[in-house]
Parts: sequence; structure tokens; C-alpha cells
Amino acid sequence: MLALSTSFRQQPWQGLAPMPRSIVDNPWRNWLLDSGSLTQNVRDLAPGRFSLQLLDRRFGRPSLSECKALNIQPRHEAYIREVTLCIDGQAQIYARSIIPRSTLTASERQLLTLQNKPLGEFLFAHKNMRRGPIEIKQGQLNDETVWGRRSIFYVNDKPLLVCEYFLPSLLQVKRN
Repeated sequence: MLALSTSFRQQPWQGLAPMPRSIVDNPWRNWLLDSGSLTQNVRDLAPGRFSLQLLDRRFGRPSLSECKALNIQPRHEAYIREVTLCIDGQAQIYARSIIPRSTLTASERQLLTLQNKPLGEFLFAHKNMRRGPIEIKQGQLNDETVWGRRSIFYVNDKPLLVCEYFLPSLLQVKRN
């Protein structure tokens, strides 16, 4: 099981406008700043070798930072989905999505039925999707130093927060 360190969870996120090169070097910079579909980028890195592992999905209370980003009250529950994006069965990216109940109305209820389907496929195929600014931070995940990024996506003007944490093994993946 993947576990974010307490200090990492409590560390503030940094906006990227502008972000000096001294904060993030290549190749992490490319992964962190890309505003396209992360799912598609991982698929392109290793065609035919991608899989998604659903770790958890439930209604629960988001962290204070997540509530603040989504502008929801801390006592409100949201749908929380945690997955890993894998290549050859090995986790490369840990992702945590927070979807407020107010977002899960009308056609957006289908977000509850994704199961092992990538959220990115849904988001980037949606005609009324837009993405907010990307924020980043660096910290510990399972005693490894990782970079994380998050942004709010809006589907039909309804928000959901996507947090992605890039595991060091991603840089070792051999292209097909």
C-alpha cells in the first residue's frame, strides 16, 4: 500500500506561475507541467503495457488542503478514488481524486462507475472539460522522494480535484 508521509500531506502546494527552472529539473519538469492527459502520456511511453489498479473508492472526508482547493466545507464528504497507473504491472504514478457530492449530479454520476477505467480518459474526452492551474510539491511516499502535482478539473463547470504523485521508477521505464 502506498503511504504519503504526514509532513508531505501537510506541506503546502506551490503554484506554477511562473516556476523557475531551479525548482524542478528535467525530466520531472516535463511530467509536472504537461497539461494534457497523463493517462495518454503513460500509454504512449509504453504502448500495450499500461494498466490501472484501483486501490480504493469511497465516500469520505477530504483533507483540509483538498477541501480548501475545492472550496468545500471540511465536514462535507466527497467521493475519493485512489489508483495507481502501472507499466508492466508496476506502479509508476499514484493518483487521488476528490469529487464533491455536488459534482455527482446528472451525467457526472457516471464518475462513480469508472472502476478500473482511467479518470483521464473520461476527462479528456469530455467536450465541456477545462483544467485549472497546476500546483506542485515534493516529499516522501513510501520513503521515496517524489514529485506531486494537482489541479482542479471542471466538467460542465462542476469541480473535481486530481492529485498525481510520480514515483521514481517512472524514469527507469524503457520505451517500446
